[in-house]
Amino acid sequence: MAQNSGQSFENTVFNRLSGEGPVLLSVPHAGEILPDSLRAALTPEAAGLRDTDWHMDRIARDVLPEGGSLLAARVTRYAVDLNRSKDDTPLYTGATTGLISTIDFDGTPLYRPGAEPTATERAARIATYWEPYHAALAAEIDRIRAAHGYCLLLDVHSIRSRVPRLFEGRLPDLNLGTNSGASCAPALGEAAFAALQDSGFSAVRDARFKGGFITRHYGNPAQNVHALQIEIAQDCYMIEEHPWTYLPERADRLKDALSALIAVMTAFKPELEPRQ
Repeated sequence: MAQNSGQSFENTVFNRLSGEGPVLLSVPHAGEILPDSLRAALTPEAAGLRDTDWHMDRIARDVLPEGGSLLAARVTRYAVDLNRSKDDTPLYTGATTGLISTIDFDGTPLYRPGAEPTATERAARIATYWEPYHAALAAEIDRIRAAHGYCLLLDVHSIRSRVPRLFEGRLPDLNLGTNSGASCAPALGEAAFAALQDSGFSAVRDARFKGGFITRHYGNPAQNVHALQIEIAQDCYMIEEHPWTYLPERADRLKDALSALIAVMTAFKPELEPRQ
């Protein structure tokens, strides 16, 4: 992709790159910072951060289009899940994890006995991590929409290709979520899925991963915000066990597919709706 010349900002919660175009990438689960207080409470196994979206911040930066914007979390999802609602309303009817989960994807306890977060600790994490990330995300959306009349949001995720507690068998390579078509214009959802189908990877739309809180909350075509989620099977670009090794050749092929998806988004020119 072309070199991006946007304005950069970094703090302990997120990295932000603000560009001049209509596309915004959000990466809420790639953070590896583990606060000392949380490290002391987690089991040794949990402190390995197994459920991280490994390397996705790097990949998102590599595929960011000229003028694109990027918001990437730096703190682990075990502190607070930025893709869940503040009130922890469940997103799926099946097995899942929560806003401040006490179990990992496999259902294994994250905390040492008696070290689970209290209500006060939970509130502090929401205030310290969740609220700043979402304030920054909302501000970027508003800034882009003010400049272009609309914003195109892609929420970028990855997960181990096999997690029996969450889904049967092997996950398809590329899992597009549009909240069953509600989070973006139909033409954009169709074009995005067609690009993934042409990529050579297996692809599904609105299957197990329909889009999390970010896609569902911010994606609102009536307000000129069109949001998609991409959930990627991690063996497409890395080894799915410690030390979570990045595989450049596989990753390059994946980046080609993501670049094609983002090119479709960049080319999309929605009919602007009156702001309500």
